[in-house]
Amino acid sequence: MVGMTSHNDDANAHPFKAVLPVAGLGTRFLPATKALPKEMLPVVDKPAIQYVVEEAVDAGMRNILMVTGRSKTPLENHFDRVPLVENILLQKGDFARLDAVEHASNLADIHYVRQGNPLGLGHAVLRAWQHVGDEPFAVLLGDDIIGEGEGLLKRMLAQQVQRQASIIALMEVDPEHVSMYGVADVEPTDEDDIVRVKGLVEKPPKDEAPSNYAVIGRYVLQPDIFPVLQHTEPGRGGEIQLTDALQVLAKGNIAGGVYGVVFRGKRFDTGDRLDYLKAVVQIASQRKDLGPDFVSWLKEFSTTL
Repeated sequence: MVGMTSHNDDANAHPFKAVLPVAGLGTRFLPATKALPKEMLPVVDKPAIQYVVEEAVDAGMRNILMVTGRSKTPLENHFDRVPLVENILLQKGDFARLDAVEHASNLADIHYVRQGNPLGLGHAVLRAWQHVGDEPFAVLLGDDIIGEGEGLLKRMLAQQVQRQASIIALMEVDPEHVSMYGVADVEPTDEDDIVRVKGLVEKPPKDEAPSNYAVIGRYVLQPDIFPVLQHTEPGRGGEIQLTDALQVLAKGNIAGGVYGVVFRGKRFDTGDRLDYLKAVVQIASQRKDLGPDFVSWLKEFSTTL
């Protein structure tokens, strides 16, 4: 990736804000999510949302806005100080757990705004307009956990600085599964992992999909997306779709158009029950403190099935 370091330096010199839409009801995980936000479901020993916040911070973004809904108070509490627990751990001399608790509280400067009417992802992003202002910004969806050290978000921020365009993350998926995603119509550029997005379709049938390049939950957007979203009519599912607004930018080549970073690294989907279980197993297996014993047990257990 030629010029990667200098682009990252540019991105760090122009700090981006991150927007995390977390207002979803998590109905696929009921009854577990009846009183607990789906973003707080643990992936080993951290809630899923903390992995996403850590990814944003690692990419240089410490100003984070969470677009929340009702019953999301536990999420806000997680990133707040908890003096009682901290004092108990301090008195016990349990400094490892104390560090872990304080780490979550000190990660970033986190702000919150209510989405209000649950009108879809596009509407949730639109609610960030006042906080973001007229600067490019990142959107990270909590269902997607990107493998530690993959560098996807840093790459996207660098591309935004270089191209002055909106950047989306794409993954090649099995054509049988394209109807589960927003799908991009693309053309190549002179960089292997970068494509120009000519158009987007939200969850198309297999025979109508323009490609098998699926949009995953990372975006770095030009602020021009906001007025487009403001005038975007509800689409699929009666919701304001972010994909529809990006389609306007891509088709009209507005504000630099839309480019995609083709991601070929590790991504864990926590939005589906089976994929959530796979994510827990894979992440636990990679942990230095748990992995060796856990993998050994998994191998033994698998022989009993």
